[in-house]
Amino acid sequence: MIEHDSIGLLLGRFGLTSLQSQLEEVEAAAGNGSWTYRQFLRELLEREEEVRSGRRLKRLLKESQLPEAKTAANLELKNFSQATRQAFTQLCEGGFCETAQNVLAFGLPGRGKTHFLAAVGHELIMRHQKRILFVPTFKLVQRLLEAKQRLELETVLKKLDGFEAIILDDLGYVQQSREEMEVLFTFFAERYERRSVLVSSNLVFSQWDKIFQDPMTTMAAIDRLVHHSIILEFDGESHRAKSHKAQRTKAVTVGDN
Repeated sequence: MIEHDSIGLLLGRFGLTSLQSQLEEVEAAAGNGSWTYRQFLRELLEREEEVRSGRRLKRLLKESQLPEAKTAANLELKNFSQATRQAFTQLCEGGFCETAQNVLAFGLPGRGKTHFLAAVGHELIMRHQKRILFVPTFKLVQRLLEAKQRLELETVLKKLDGFEAIILDDLGYVQQSREEMEVLFTFFAERYERRSVLVSSNLVFSQWDKIFQDPMTTMAAIDRLVHHSIILEFDGESHRAKSHKAQRTKAVTVGDN
């Protein structure tokens, strides 16, 4: 028989420090409510689950490297088309990750592609606790190229495979050397029909030869990304330009007063 005073010590030994700190509070509530042993145990376990879930969310958010300010809370969906708004709702449900679909976001700079995809990434973590990675394309290419030079490319690709979705930002800004092109293509090929990739690009497919600099590789890369993909077009006025105009108008109005 375990003595009552030993329960707290045992919780500490098992690493259940959150339960250890809440034990007296739960015991008092159980006594006041005349709980059964099962109710008492359920309350303890639910509290531990809540604490662990919170810790996991913090780890996932830190690991994701998502821009902290680009969340759904400050995403102005009104600036997007109805089809894009509907896509945002569906993507946040996370089903596309289960089927290894890709998401391709095209549009000129300032149209909200990065914020849109980052907000989806945040929601996938907060709602479904999925492992997400946000990375500028040039940084990923650099990482893969360095791994290849160390003969560790396969190891790095396996680590990246642990992420259910990887958000590649600004693909169109990468001007590839042949070696860089090869590692990026290898990355796409490894994730094909297995894991999701979310890509933002200011270049439409017909201009991707500027990225891969080889017609056959360009076609092969596009084929792997487009198959099982959701394609979104971000058009209209630049969100940054629109925001700047609004700020100037506000400043003029205040000055007039």
